[in-house]
Amino acid sequence: MIRGSNLDAAALFAAGRDLLEREAIYLDEQRWDEWLALFTADCEYWMPTWRSDEILATSPETELSHFYYGRRAGLEDRVLRVRSRRSPASMPLPRTTHVLGNIAFIEPPAGDRMRLRSSWVSHVFFPRSKEQHAFFGHAEHELVSSDGRWLIARKKIVLQNDYIPTMLDFYCV
Repeated sequence: MIRGSNLDAAALFAAGRDLLEREAIYLDEQRWDEWLALFTADCEYWMPTWRSDEILATSPETELSHFYYGRRAGLEDRVLRVRSRRSPASMPLPRTTHVLGNIAFIEPPAGDRMRLRSSWVSHVFFPRSKEQHAFFGHAEHELVSSDGRWLIARKKIVLQNDYIPTMLDFYCV
């Protein structure tokens, strides 16, 4: 049992895995409102750069990031730009398939919080150039329970193949 909860670790893990899988599906199907609804209003969404071949940036405030949003409002703004069709780099919108694996707890869940790590690969097809690329890495999700459902409070995306031959946006990773 987890701190007064009637859910055991297996049930918590299943709920967390389900959330991560839905996030991938919503991105692939461009279900932006449902994707945004997976995040808390004060979520942090961060994809750091590599300082060197072996050292990952550690601070979104003081180091370069591929992208960083300190609140869901930043993600909402990015989705608005994609929807407006005024983002030339995103038109036509690339087609994606996200594949997740190796999902595991980073630490034992505690009450209304859990942290999960997953490996991912995202296959992206760019209709304009007729090119396809695979991006891959791992992600850390911090999930919180709110009103009986799990939400993403923090997501850190580590892009392992960071030579980016074309534009890269939130829906590609």
